[in-house]
Amino acid sequence: MNAIEIHDLHKGFESFSLKDVSFSVPQGTVMGFVGENGAGKSTTIKCMLNLVKKEYGDILLFNKDHVEHEQSIKKDIGVVFDELHVSETLTATQLDKIMKKVFKTWDTDYYFERLAQFNVPKKKKIKELSRGMRMKLSIALALSHHPKLLILDEPTSGLDPIIRDEILDLFLAFMQDETHSILFSSHITSDLEKIADHITLIHNGEILLSESKDALLYEYGIFKGSLEEVNELPEHAIIRKRNGVFGIEALVLKKEVNEIFKLERPSIEDIMLFFVKGCV
Repeated sequence: MNAIEIHDLHKGFESFSLKDVSFSVPQGTVMGFVGENGAGKSTTIKCMLNLVKKEYGDILLFNKDHVEHEQSIKKDIGVVFDELHVSETLTATQLDKIMKKVFKTWDTDYYFERLAQFNVPKKKKIKELSRGMRMKLSIALALSHHPKLLILDEPTSGLDPIIRDEILDLFLAFMQDETHSILFSSHITSDLEKIADHITLIHNGEILLSESKDALLYEYGIFKGSLEEVNELPEHAIIRKRNGVFGIEALVLKKEVNEIFKLERPSIEDIMLFFVKGCV
């Protein structure tokens, strides 16, 4: 079963369009959703949540149409945006009282345990909290009705490495339940290397790749050399090429390349740059 299934999603704006976006997130997995700012990550997420109306295409969450079953679906989803979209005059304690009325499954004890774990003040107004504290509060809010799916839109952006590591540990703990799933939109690819099972890359509103993380990191390699050396590579092995500092760099399928060619292991960021800025 897929927690998320998107087929041929299209949404047009004056200067940007999502163009036939298709990918799926299997239940029990973490999908890293990557792309530069403005690539379409947030628009895709807002279409999924019906905050932006799609023009056409199918979006299924838990095998249910995201509009027809919107109310029941959202009970099982926790959402974290890059900003906390609640009144800044409220406190964490006041938010607990509000959330009790929103979610039947709201768990006050769990909520305050997370706040204590993250050292988030319970009685300070949100406007008095640092960005890191606001993000921790947002994550506690997203988790405390015990959702099955987390949808995360740049949750670690702008946070220092220590706080990011704490947050990633919480997401890993959430995934100990095999029925749970995460869609994790981020441009911090090192975070995704730690927890993602699959990677989907979007660029200019189009999906360029959607594969398992292990396939990307272990089946691809980077060869660096002169134009003459790159031309000696089997043509069918080359996925993308780009100009490097000292010559040409080629992203290749390792199994199609002779061992005499010394290859480097790519990062997710490397692969993203090859697909976005490289050429075939």
